[in-house]
Amino acid sequence: MSGSGGGVGSGAGGSPNNTEWRFNQTLRNVQGMLKGRSFPGKVLLTRRSEPLSPPDYSPRFESENDEYEHKEGSQEGEGQAPGNSFDSASAKKSNILSTSSSNSLPDAQGLVSGARATDSARIDKFTKELSRPAVILDNLRELSWSGVPPYMQPNVWRLLLGYAPPNKDRREGVLTRKRLEYVECVSQYYDIPDSERSDEEITMLRQIAVDCPRTVPDVTFFQNPQIQKSLERILYTWAIRHPASGYVQGINDLVTPFLVVFLSEHLEGNMDSWSMDNLSAQDISNIEADCYWCLSKFLDGMQDHYTFAQPGIQRLVFRLKELVRRIDEPVSKHIEEQGLEFLQFAFRWFNCLLIREIPFHLVTRLWDTYLAEGDYLPDFLVYISASFLLTWSDKLQKLDFQEMVMFLQHLPTRTWAHLAS
Repeated sequence: MSGSGGGVGSGAGGSPNNTEWRFNQTLRNVQGMLKGRSFPGKVLLTRRSEPLSPPDYSPRFESENDEYEHKEGSQEGEGQAPGNSFDSASAKKSNILSTSSSNSLPDAQGLVSGARATDSARIDKFTKELSRPAVILDNLRELSWSGVPPYMQPNVWRLLLGYAPPNKDRREGVLTRKRLEYVECVSQYYDIPDSERSDEEITMLRQIAVDCPRTVPDVTFFQNPQIQKSLERILYTWAIRHPASGYVQGINDLVTPFLVVFLSEHLEGNMDSWSMDNLSAQDISNIEADCYWCLSKFLDGMQDHYTFAQPGIQRLVFRLKELVRRIDEPVSKHIEEQGLEFLQFAFRWFNCLLIREIPFHLVTRLWDTYLAEGDYLPDFLVYISASFLLTWSDKLQKLDFQEMVMFLQHLPTRTWAHLAS
């Protein structure tokens, strides 16, 4: 089936218990993002590989209106063009706007007032959830999948990753203890002379020192020497504490969303105007600690992505290849005929979790969804990578080997923004 339709098999129908139907719903929403209309809104995620029985499958809607909008979204899955219908409740504080299912945009005044109303409603829901004596993580995940208000991201991310406990009374004590533990680790492993390191550790530290200046090179703030030193401490300490993988190039990229989010608790305004001089030594230590522990939690479920030969990533590349073969045979056949291996372009996508493929100012929004996915993130990465290929399927089929390599390594995403055009 051609990628332009984005469907998986004609027999999927509209049953929410059908795995392929749920994939279609995810794919359509992700394609909407890739076509510049919006980031993914609320969709049905493939949470398990086996079909779910009706009693188990009971998605919670954010309001009675949301349930009505969900039913409209189900109709989209039965035949509309991909990406044309989105849940209007997914417009949020981070200026992510939905496209009308009728393909006719409302007037600007109506759009703004609608977005403000949605912003307020979403913030109220997050506030209510975060004010509970014990946060219900399933509820928080469902809210977060469609985007977290930026000023709430630090607290929400700590909770979603299990770094901060759901119980409010325990939270401050746990964070204090973990931040002190990080300081002790840095003292034990990083703040020592090279004479106390093995040759392997010295080589690893040197590689990290080389990679830090290369991290997000197009964002000026990351060229700050203090930021690069913080990044070096986090990466080296993580690598020493995770000897099964050690440091692997690409992990440096994965720290950057955490750095931005946790720095935003202390620095106001646009990242371009941030100054490390406005932070105390204690602030920097706490930010580093939060980044370290969140990175550790985040990678716990993906350890084999970064062990020797990176089998986890190899597995995702294989799954992507098989998925594209099933849902877009023409582009799959063209890629094969040109002698292009999926590993040649998709390895970086999975290794860096697409951070290098989209503008950096959109990364933390995408990571809201990543963290909401939890253990099912690898499945989502396969889906969103397939969406990249399906979105540009027609163009790819006109390119030869070298042109495809260049295109897939430099995707035309630089103009992407939060606002729908």
